Amino acid sequence: MQEILNQYFPNVMSKLPDFYLSIRQTIVMVAWSGVIALIIGVVLGILLVVTRDGGLMENKAVFQLWDKLINLFRSIPFIILLTGVMPLTRIIMGSAIGVKGAIVPLIFGTVPFFSRQMESALSEVSPGLVEAAQSIGNSKFEIIVNVYLKESIPQISRAVSITTISLIGLTAMAGVVGAGGLGDFAVRYGHDRNQTDVTYATIIVLVIMVSVIQLAGNYIARKNTH
Repeated sequence: MQEILNQYFPNVMSKLPDFYLSIRQTIVMVAWSGVIALIIGVVLGILLVVTRDGGLMENKAVFQLWDKLINLFRSIPFIILLTGVMPLTRIIMGSAIGVKGAIVPLIFGTVPFFSRQMESALSEVSPGLVEAAQSIGNSKFEIIVNVYLKESIPQISRAVSITTISLIGLTAMAGVVGAGGLGDFAVRYGHDRNQTDVTYATIIVLVIMVSVIQLAGNYIARKNTH
């Protein structure tokens, strides 16, 4: 096996510590920014659903405010967002480069996308279920948790997997501007030094990551489908 790897991926094998480091950096960026973005996205998705016309807590002003803000950030290309939030990144993280410097723009780039995914997932809940929960005296919080969230687990799991896969792509883009990770590794060695085996190795690792996430999301969705 070692001989095969040395034959087909000579440049990767000579840079294994850097390759392993880039994988860890990508995982760290996805984990930290993903968890924070998913939490914020869940809250915003719920807010959009319950405050819209005919919603559980209808409030046109709140809905319009968050709806427009989400649309605003979704319309900004991520590569521009990376530089646009640099001052805020420096304040929060103390640096605008490296893994730490990538987390804030990754959150800004992921939250709007996932919020819309959450809104779509929760919108599939039957209004009849909400009305039934109201008729037996459930509070608004109980309805959100036991009806909207519980009944939307399959859709939410798919939304999480899609968002996480998209986030992996954003980390690769962030790597191009100095965030580290697999994107930086592929560009620095695969592109700039024309070492194609580095590019192929990076693609293989990314495909494996995406496949694992997709399989996990599909499994959770199947297990929770009524």
